[in-house]
Amino acid sequence: MVPARILITGAGGFVGAYVARALAARGVEVLGIGPEDAPPAGSPMAAWRRGDVCRPDDLAGVLAALRPGAIVHLAGQSSAARSFEDPVGTFRVNVVGTWGVLEAVRRAAPAARVLVVGSGEAYGPRPVGVRVTESDAFRPVSPYALSKAIADELAALYGEVHGLDVVRTRSFAHAGPGQAPRFALPSWAAQIASAERGSAEPLLRVGNLDVIRDLTDVRDVAEAYVSLLERGRRGVAYNVGRGEGVRLADVAARLAALARVPVRVVVDSARVRPADVPHLVADVSRIAMETGWRASIELDVTLTDLLDGARGSS
Repeated sequence: MVPARILITGAGGFVGAYVARALAARGVEVLGIGPEDAPPAGSPMAAWRRGDVCRPDDLAGVLAALRPGAIVHLAGQSSAARSFEDPVGTFRVNVVGTWGVLEAVRRAAPAARVLVVGSGEAYGPRPVGVRVTESDAFRPVSPYALSKAIADELAALYGEVHGLDVVRTRSFAHAGPGQAPRFALPSWAAQIASAERGSAEPLLRVGNLDVIRDLTDVRDVAEAYVSLLERGRRGVAYNVGRGEGVRLADVAARLAALARVPVRVVVDSARVRPADVPHLVADVSRIAMETGWRASIELDVTLTDLLDGARGSS
């Protein structure tokens, strides 16, 4: 059963907004904390606190005052590309921030369930055709991936040593309306929308397309997190993804085909990461068997909605 009051860290972010709506739809009293002074417009938050997850003393006070039955820890720096530009900042929010949340829970809400959202990027490169399982070792190739691997281990440690009710995810790539254009798919959608308006050249500038990713709609991911709050096993890690790989070249072509004007795909060297993972696809049998969750929204629906959102944001 999902707790009646749930606190989301990073609640003003992309995924946080979808998780908040998914919880509110189930009658949950949703509480939020983030660096913003107020929640996003239209947010279903019953209460909001401005705070820094890297400050456990402050966060413990928030937990004591709000008394949530569970915490969804989403706050973090979520871009692998950006982590090469700011590795120290990435480590601060992803590692120190996760420690801050776990330490605050230990002090002020030790009975609460904590869903620590990690990343499939922590696994690193895998052979083509192989689906990574939760028992596979981490082999991170970016500061972001390394920070998420450490945060995952830290969460496991707090569960084992301090007896916290921790559930971890290794979430694979996801997208949807409202995602920041610093990520690949929303950047492509924004470029196409600009070309359609005539305010930019009919070019789709991309990074390395010769990689295979496991792509899921953010709305499905939000439902996965709710299912793990309700049915995930204490101390266990779960891959969250579609379980199918798609080449980014095909994704770019499918998105370009949705454009209302002809666009040409061109590789921009500035968009290529210093290191990348050629193939990364999840084995999602554990979450499917234990919670019944599976991704259900087709990729073409995600791409259409993403592009429509970019068109409407002008």
